[in-house]
Amino acid sequence: MKIAAATDDGKAISRHFGRAAYYLVLTVENDRIVGRERREKIGHEQFNKSERTGRKALHSQGREAQSRHAEMIATIRDCQVVLSRSMGWGAYERLKAHNITPIITEFADIEEAVRAYLDGTIVDHKERLH
Repeated sequence: MKIAAATDDGKAISRHFGRAAYYLVLTVENDRIVGRERREKIGHEQFNKSERTGRKALHSQGREAQSRHAEMIATIRDCQVVLSRSMGWGAYERLKAHNITPIITEFADIEEAVRAYLDGTIVDHKERLH
C-alpha cells in the first residue's frame, strides 16, 4: 500500500493540499513503513495566474478546477490514501474519483498520521474542507 502526504518539508503534513510543495509517499507492508519517496507536486502557485478569477474558482468543481486537480493527482495515482490537514471540496472529490482516499487529519507529523491510519484511529475531518 502507498500513502501520500502533502508536505513542504517531508516531516509535517501540509496545512493545505493545494499549496503543498510536494508529496512524501510512504510504502507500507505488513503495517510497517518500508519505503519513502519524495514526489513533485503541482500546486496553486504553478497554475497560470491569469486563469484565476478569485479564491472560489480554485476550489470549484468546474472543468478548469478538475483539470488542475487532475494535474495535482497525476504523480500519486498509484497511492491508495492521501493525507492533508485541509483542502478544497473539489480536490477532495477529485481524489475520490481517482480511487484515492483523501483524509483530512489533525495530525501534523506524517509518521504519526500513518500509524493512526494503519491502526484505524485516524479521523477524517471533513469540516476542514472549504
